[in-house]
Amino acid sequence: MPFNVLVLSCVAYVILLFLVAFMVERRAAVGALPWLRSPIVYTLSLSIYCTAWTFYGAVGYAARSGLEYVTIYLGPTLVFIGWWWVLRKLVRIGRQQRVTSIADLISSRYGKSNLLGVIVTLIAVLAATPYIALQLQSVTLSFNVFASATPAGWGMPGQEGTAIWVAGGLALFTILFGTRNLDANEQHTGVVMAIAVEAVVKLVALLAVGIFVVWGIASGPADIIARIDASPIADWDLQPGRWAGLMFLAAAAVVCLPRMFQVLVVENSDERHLATASWAFPLYMLLMSLFVVPIAVVGLQVMPEGTNPDLFVLTLPLHYGQGGLAMLAFLGGFSSATSMVIVAAIALATMVSNHIVMPLWLSMRPQPAVSGDVRRLVLLSRRLSIAGVLALGFAYYRLSGGAGALAAIGLISFVGVAQILPAMLGGIFWRGATRVGAVLGLGIGFGLWCYTLFLPSFGEAVIPARMLAEGPFGIGWLRPQALFGVEGMDPLLHATFWSMVLNSIAFCLGSVLTFPGPVERAQGAAFVNVFERGGSGPQGWAQGKAEAEDLLVMAQRILGEEPALALFQAEARAQGKAGYLPDPVPAFVERLERRLAGSVGAATAHAMISQLAGRAAVSVEDLMAVANETAQIMEYSARLEAQQAELTRTARQLREVNEKLTQLSVQKDAFLGQISHELRTPMTSIRAFSEILMEGGLPPEVTARQAGIIHQEAIRLTRLLDDLLDLSVLENGSVQLTLGLANIGEMIDRALQAAAHTRPERSFVVIRDPAAEALFVQTDADRLAQVFINLISNARKYCDAERPELRISVRQKGGRVTVDFVDNGSGIPKASQALIFEKFARLTDQTRAGGAGLGLAICREVMANLGGTISYLPGQGGAAFRVVLPLRLQKAGPT
Repeated sequence: MPFNVLVLSCVAYVILLFLVAFMVERRAAVGALPWLRSPIVYTLSLSIYCTAWTFYGAVGYAARSGLEYVTIYLGPTLVFIGWWWVLRKLVRIGRQQRVTSIADLISSRYGKSNLLGVIVTLIAVLAATPYIALQLQSVTLSFNVFASATPAGWGMPGQEGTAIWVAGGLALFTILFGTRNLDANEQHTGVVMAIAVEAVVKLVALLAVGIFVVWGIASGPADIIARIDASPIADWDLQPGRWAGLMFLAAAAVVCLPRMFQVLVVENSDERHLATASWAFPLYMLLMSLFVVPIAVVGLQVMPEGTNPDLFVLTLPLHYGQGGLAMLAFLGGFSSATSMVIVAAIALATMVSNHIVMPLWLSMRPQPAVSGDVRRLVLLSRRLSIAGVLALGFAYYRLSGGAGALAAIGLISFVGVAQILPAMLGGIFWRGATRVGAVLGLGIGFGLWCYTLFLPSFGEAVIPARMLAEGPFGIGWLRPQALFGVEGMDPLLHATFWSMVLNSIAFCLGSVLTFPGPVERAQGAAFVNVFERGGSGPQGWAQGKAEAEDLLVMAQRILGEEPALALFQAEARAQGKAGYLPDPVPAFVERLERRLAGSVGAATAHAMISQLAGRAAVSVEDLMAVANETAQIMEYSARLEAQQAELTRTARQLREVNEKLTQLSVQKDAFLGQISHELRTPMTSIRAFSEILMEGGLPPEVTARQAGIIHQEAIRLTRLLDDLLDLSVLENGSVQLTLGLANIGEMIDRALQAAAHTRPERSFVVIRDPAAEALFVQTDADRLAQVFINLISNARKYCDAERPELRISVRQKGGRVTVDFVDNGSGIPKASQALIFEKFARLTDQTRAGGAGLGLAICREVMANLGGTISYLPGQGGAAFRVVLPLRLQKAGPT
């Protein structure tokens, strides 16, 4: 095919695309062709993801690495099928915030920080450089393929000269095609339609070549399957780690690549289109990948050894004399390259203009930016940026040698743009993400990507081989491809792992350790809760600080005279005013800022409005949102403090219980020793005296005395066993109570008589008030008397006063009867007061204790069964016990 025919075909194709875009934009401006904003056109525009890499490079990738090429398609598929709700959130945020680029999104989220806009812009430009070089390489190689297939040759100036012509042509075409409108937030219907046409061309071209390979070269699907089984591709080795890494990179690229963000978010006219794109775009990629393996297999078998597998899509039709099919394939690859370059250059030029050029221009102007042709400056900066981006791509192509595999070059770009992912996802899902965290994460991730992957891709032209082998200054653990001593990893996965891990850690730590400002917090609330908020923006402006004339002049310089006048007239009409000067109320200034953001970016628009309207204020709604969040944080902090206090109290109680259990354990051991002694003593006496009696021959009086001792010891043993049995019955709750009316005074009399046998030799004075004791209670008289007997017996036994006294006081209050038993002894030691009602408790002084330590434990259980309580009263001078009887009471009287 003659060279001039190929060139004329390319020029005609480009003119056709330009005419399509031009006509569509004109028709759309007057409201015609509403189908242009259909979900199908939107889905086809997403095919910008499928560049020359996927058109040419996927076949070469399959020829070199088997089915690993599938990962480049699986990543986006998983995002559109499983994460479409994330895409929907991005689209909603983009519309509400009038986002113009991915740098604008990050800048706007973190307090409209221009520093972040600059960082993201630099990352995007450098990350896109290898990708643009890939497009230049693919187009240049395809030209050279046709040149070598022409018998007479073309007399081309060489591969480098071809790349220069291609870069220059693409730059010129993009400038003419992509800078016709200034407002980057307005959907470029013509550009989107041109991309959709190119999507159809490259899909038809690749399917045509695939059909020719399967049914023209091979004998059909069965023959192709047999060829695949016999080819090296069938022996491919699955590496799970590399597959996971590549799918992650592809998934990140589909939302972080500037060109993808441009068509996915900025050019979206209806977020409902995502519902169609969620299945249609994966289907498109499936069709694009359908014949990749057959073309690769047949190319390896048919083409001469040494043929570049990246170009099998072209070389196979040429090899079999199919010039028309080869021309279609060339146009498909050309479409893949040009569509990517056009959209990427538009997006990158917008970012450079909005976040680098305009802020620099504003910083050099001491007066507010209401004069000067800002619109012209912005357009000029974008056109120069397009040329600069293409120049960087050509420089990378030349420095890297232009001989690398297309897939390898594309993956370098994927790792670069993936550094934006933590700040993006954190910004739209985490209100606590801060500007400092985003700056740290992006800076560290970008630096590691450059050091471990981007710069080494140039070869020894940038990094000497010795540095790659030994590290800088001979520091081995800083080797670019074996960072921190980790060796043996694939260089791509090595760079991805370290850059993404340290990027994410720095982002999270920076956000946790810093506190965002009011505007940043308000923006965070607007982004995270985008579905819960209305269409109003997060930023407010103070009333009366801006003049309508100044705002109009500035808007005319940026938007153009007619659009600015139309905007101001519409606002004045909405306010009920004639003319074109509305009152500069905060709501209008806010809308104006958002409109300007579509042309110069959120950060630049904010800075320009600030020069005229003064310092921005946060809206009441956002102040309430921030206040609510602060209140939630304070409430959470208070809950944590309360939980901490509760844990402290619980720990203290546990320590007290543990100490009490320890004391009880000691007392139980003492009780077991005591009870064994108490049981053994009477049993020993009974046994000894019974053995003496069995021998016989004793005088009658001796026999009677010893028999009496046996009887007394048996009574003592029975009493001890009765106490143990009684306590067990009371604790189990199986005691049978005999309820009836009982006189308190009579029960005290009965108890005094029963306790008189305890130390009868002592003179013991009891002080009573018979009138107060004339009370009837409904209770079990025997059980209550048992309590009284125990308390009186203890007083007679343990009161150590020289003249022991016991004061018994009875009183009625509120349907309850209280009986106090207070002696004049030294009382119970404080250390023993908390344990005296335990069933194993005994005083330390064993000579005073005497008993087995069951009396008060039985009293406690008796009172519990009677619905009352018994307690010790400290500070009364001696031992003091209080018995409280509940339930019904009656005055003593005739019955």
